Amino acid sequence: MAAIHRTTMKPTKLELLTGWLPKQSWYVGTAGAPELTTAGGFRLDDPAGEVGIEFMVVVDTSAPEPVAYLVPLAYRGTALADAPAEALIGTSEHGVLGTRWIYDGAHDPVVTAQSRALLRGGAVPQHQSLSDTPDPGVTVHGAPAAEAFDVRLNRVLRPTEAADAAKGPAARLVAGWTWPDGTPARGVFATVTPG
Repeated sequence: MAAIHRTTMKPTKLELLTGWLPKQSWYVGTAGAPELTTAGGFRLDDPAGEVGIEFMVVVDTSAPEPVAYLVPLAYRGTALADAPAEALIGTSEHGVLGTRWIYDGAHDPVVTAQSRALLRGGAVPQHQSLSDTPDPGVTVHGAPAAEAFDVRLNRVLRPTEAADAAKGPAARLVAGWTWPDGTPARGVFATVTPG
């Protein structure tokens, strides 16, 4: 199980995401810089213990209506070989672990493998900020129909009623976040597509 360190990161995750997020094709914000707050998420363990995996939800409050984004993050002690340039969110100095290369998890093979394992029931979602603590609020509905499948992330999150989130032809990953006014929300973070 991954240990959560109570320490600093410079620059912070939100500072890195403020520059990276508006460059993404799925970003729906305005031309100005986003105003981001952390709104939720969960972690997965890397069986090899090398890569930190966090599914982070950030809310952009710069628009009249807040927008929630899902950003899976991979934290690495060295640069990821052969990663596309757009995959690197940035580097940060971690107070305990030193320099961390932070990648968009959609481009990281360890994050991709653990996401598939989660959807097959072979990985346990962990609390975002507590060590060795499963997160029962992260649920998988359905099961992948085939052995080979891809995971489609919902980058812009929309609240869904619990009953509706569980319905659909494909396996789906459902989790929650909190809006800036304190209102809880749940929605579909990812679905399975044929691989």
